[in-house]
Amino acid sequence: MPEAAITTDIYKLYPSPRNRHREIFLHEVFVPHPYALVDPPSYDPRGRWSLFAAHRLADGKNGQLVTFELEADAARFASRFVPD
Repeated sequence: MPEAAITTDIYKLYPSPRNRHREIFLHEVFVPHPYALVDPPSYDPRGRWSLFAAHRLADGKNGQLVTFELEADAARFASRFVPD
């Protein structure tokens, strides 16, 4: 059975079934491409990460939210990610 949505002040999130860690980490990168292939392990994160389908409440934009335990991992992902 799918997990329930998580609502924060900014997002409504739906956890990816591929997540090993089911928590929202401090460092976030919003990808405004809901159908893009996002594979956090391919960006060689040093810490933990989690991926969510996301609905941004402020503007109704759909996409994906990748959260990282380490700020360097989030910066690396943001600089290297190119939507397909």
